[in-house]
Amino acid sequence: MTLALTGSKKAIRSPEAVKLKPQLVRVLGVAALCAGLSMPVLAAGAVAGPAGKLNTIAPDFIRADLSGRPLRLDQFRGRVVLLNFWATWCGPCIEEIPLFSRWQRQFGDAGLQIIGVSMDDDEAAVKHFLAKHSVPYPILMGDAKLGESFGGVFGLPQSFLIDARGRIVFRSVGEPNIEALRSQIEDLIGIH
Repeated sequence: MTLALTGSKKAIRSPEAVKLKPQLVRVLGVAALCAGLSMPVLAAGAVAGPAGKLNTIAPDFIRADLSGRPLRLDQFRGRVVLLNFWATWCGPCIEEIPLFSRWQRQFGDAGLQIIGVSMDDDEAAVKHFLAKHSVPYPILMGDAKLGESFGGVFGLPQSFLIDARGRIVFRSVGEPNIEALRSQIEDLIGIH
């Protein structure tokens, strides 16, 4: 008999209810944890809005490159920009760099500008890497704030192809389809 309706503190528990309670608490706890962990991602997505989405204007930023020169994304309006988020510890990122370096040399005069954004925490590690590898395009240090302005950088490498008007026309997470990316670059700079 339960006296809950009367306000009494006495309650009769069945053996089944006692067995279910720890299991129910565990299930509810896991559900609450999952909901709590997903909330920052949802909130970040809501704040970022359409940032980083195709056919939207790429967000402008100002950062110093590793040589100390200020670099502003909007200074490259009129050129096609390949903005590549990478890190020295990312194998696929390192594999892309020689190809992107070749593209910068090959297509730079035709209107392509590649910009590397290192997501490493240690600038010295990036400088050490660059001392061993010839990279003919600017490299700057990124962070979570810059990544969020592009809709979040949740995997590396991540690349954005930005047309001469500043619109994002290609986005890839992970290793991109290199042939499709090259074809799109050639179309945008007028090489067929």
